[in-house]
Amino acid sequence: MPKTINVLFLAAEAEPFIKVGGLGDVAGSLPRALRALSNDEITLDVRLVLPYHPVIKADNLKPVGMFSIPRGGSEVQVEAFETTLKGMPVYFINGDAIRANGSVYSLDAKLDAEKYSFYSIAALELSRQINWFPDVVHGNDWHTALSLYYSLTKRWEEGARHVASVLTLHNLPFMGPDVSEILNSYGLKLAQTDLPDWARVMPLPLGLWSSDAIVGVSPTYAKEILTEEYGCGLNEFLQLRHETLSGILNGLDTDSFNPETDTAIGVNFALETLEKRAANKNLLQARLGLPQESEIPLFAIISRMDVQKGVDLAFSALNTMKRLNWQAVILGTGDPKLEEAAMKLQKLFPERIKVETRYDAGLARQIYAGSDMFLMPSRYEPCGLSQMIAMRYGCVPIVRAAGGLNDTVRHGVTGFVFEKAHHLSLVAAVKNALKVFANREQWQSLQRAGMAQDFSWENSARQYLNLYLSLIKS
Repeated sequence: MPKTINVLFLAAEAEPFIKVGGLGDVAGSLPRALRALSNDEITLDVRLVLPYHPVIKADNLKPVGMFSIPRGGSEVQVEAFETTLKGMPVYFINGDAIRANGSVYSLDAKLDAEKYSFYSIAALELSRQINWFPDVVHGNDWHTALSLYYSLTKRWEEGARHVASVLTLHNLPFMGPDVSEILNSYGLKLAQTDLPDWARVMPLPLGLWSSDAIVGVSPTYAKEILTEEYGCGLNEFLQLRHETLSGILNGLDTDSFNPETDTAIGVNFALETLEKRAANKNLLQARLGLPQESEIPLFAIISRMDVQKGVDLAFSALNTMKRLNWQAVILGTGDPKLEEAAMKLQKLFPERIKVETRYDAGLARQIYAGSDMFLMPSRYEPCGLSQMIAMRYGCVPIVRAAGGLNDTVRHGVTGFVFEKAHHLSLVAAVKNALKVFANREQWQSLQRAGMAQDFSWENSARQYLNLYLSLIKS
């Protein structure tokens, strides 16, 4: 009989149900990749639980229960629904706290505090309702961190069975709001912890403190958060927990992001048919209204407009290189000031730069498939998926040596890597790339090496499985 490991996987968003950022990609892919590792010796019963955000449009939901959890001397109702995603059970938690917040993430900290506290507690209580008990609770970021805190305190208070807990850190600076009053209303006391005083009331630090294992979304990021620069005030605490801290690189949905079968791009191609790729550049230039010249290098920026992403460095670099011959496409939305800066750049170079300040998944894929170089000068980047997608589509990345960018791009082999978060450092890297671009044979060697990289979820999922096994064993 195979051994079964039950994994309760918690996230605020997951494709295809709801996606706001990279977490949606991870939570939509990793649980299924874990289940796919099941074999004759071990079965991984991974189940995903999401908040039933009002913006979610899910078909074939069936009610699996209605129950209550105590709050402030009374009780609040929880509704639970179930569907499947390619054979994997997916549950949705609903209640007044979730209905009160129409979007996935709110600008109102109080709404988010109430919503995700309710969800975190209700998601754990759901297992009792469906008579399915996890061996591992796997949370992601602050929105789910209180599940780990709730699990630990319940074990202390009620002598409940030990459930191994894993918290994956996708973005440390986002720790969540003060939840001390909300926790108290749910009957949860704030524990005496070795966290800094200011952190003892915030979801993410409480989850980090409660978890058996902390996972950064890349090996480099797991090291960076131990430093004062990236540790957000928790670096000393994380240094004390370094034995439970590891880095596992996020993967990529290689079935979806596949230039050989992608219906969003004009001409499909593969490693063996790289010559077909050139047609996509021509089509992209035509769509953008740029001169259709194959020999002009075409830069791409697909990013959230955020200082973290270093898009301001890219804008300065392009302005600095105005005497060189190039084109650029910029796709993204976010900080209004950065959107305005992008539009000003387009006005300065109307024949060379095209800007689209919106989210457009189809256009993004066409840009990956048609551009020559992908600029990603992030000030910090826990993992990053864009550089992986770019390589898969034969677009050579130029990245800063931060987080997952440092772990995925090999300088001079699959792309170009620079150290300093300064536009002149990016300029130097781009000029280096342009020298190689002038030699078609060398450039295609870079493209082929990038396309040959294996960024599929299988390797990452196996590392998570090994972590689960070690936690259960200990």
